[in-house]
Amino acid sequence: MECHFSNKNLATLSIFLATITLVYYREELTNNSLLFYTDKYPSTNSNWPSWLPRDDLGIALERASTADKTVIVAVINEAYVESDYPSMFDIFLEGFWVGERTRPLLRHLVVVSMDKTAHERCLFRRLNCYLLVAGGGFSGEKLYMSGEFIEMMWRRTAFLLEVLHRGYNFIFTDSDVIWVRDPLSRLKKNGAFDLQISTDTFTGDPFSEGNPINTGFYAIRSSNKTTSLFEKWYGMRSTSTGMKEQDVLQMLIRDMGALREFNISARFLDTQYFSGFCSDGQNIGSVITIHANCCRTIKAKIVDLKAVLMDWKRFKSGNSSSDFRWSPHAACANSWER
Repeated sequence: MECHFSNKNLATLSIFLATITLVYYREELTNNSLLFYTDKYPSTNSNWPSWLPRDDLGIALERASTADKTVIVAVINEAYVESDYPSMFDIFLEGFWVGERTRPLLRHLVVVSMDKTAHERCLFRRLNCYLLVAGGGFSGEKLYMSGEFIEMMWRRTAFLLEVLHRGYNFIFTDSDVIWVRDPLSRLKKNGAFDLQISTDTFTGDPFSEGNPINTGFYAIRSSNKTTSLFEKWYGMRSTSTGMKEQDVLQMLIRDMGALREFNISARFLDTQYFSGFCSDGQNIGSVITIHANCCRTIKAKIVDLKAVLMDWKRFKSGNSSSDFRWSPHAACANSWER
């Protein structure tokens, strides 16, 4: 039995099949990124089909990824880029420039912007940038523990959960963390942990769940275990009114046994290496990162982080580590009085 199709029938069939294919791909891509809207900036990926919805996050992660699917993630908003020079973002990037073996790490950095002003500054710096259209209210400075600050931290957590869902390991860093040395060698030397997270003060035991964590710097491996932890963590936002996401994760670890529940191997990082204003690493020869924690305002952080960079440059110019002392973090100490 022979079937004969007219040119008109063939054209109709082609249009039908193309429509079905388009609907399928749109549903697939939408279902994989429900939390996020994509930006309108052109992609450098010229092979991306013009008829498919863009997946800018996927493009940014793939571009930044190491061979083992690891990326570095930082989140900024207008307040971090708009100030008298240098801005917080300028200081953050300066750390990579003057640090030891840190410049090449910029190729693995994904800068996530909470507003278009921050995104445009990132693009001007010719970095790997992703615009997270988070819905309004995230442009200006969000004072520590204000309602907007807490909401922005939860939105950040939702974004990082999406990164894990996509199968990427990541090192998250606040943009008020100065990287003066490459942390990867120390993190690898520590061992193959699911989670390595910084501390405000270190108890002396890297496995003690009593360490006060700081979510401003941590490394995490993507797995069913870690995504389950993040899902439970993010799921508690509506029942944790007035608590920032860091406090909720601390409660999950210390009081609710979440690491054991999900069989997650974790290491709490020593402030000798992963330092901060809460607890300075005194040995400049071993310090890897310096976090402007225990500080209330961006203005104060900028003042004291500029001093950190000057201290570092002074050390690199030939000063002995035995004579080294960090400058006092006076602006941050005074920021709590206002």
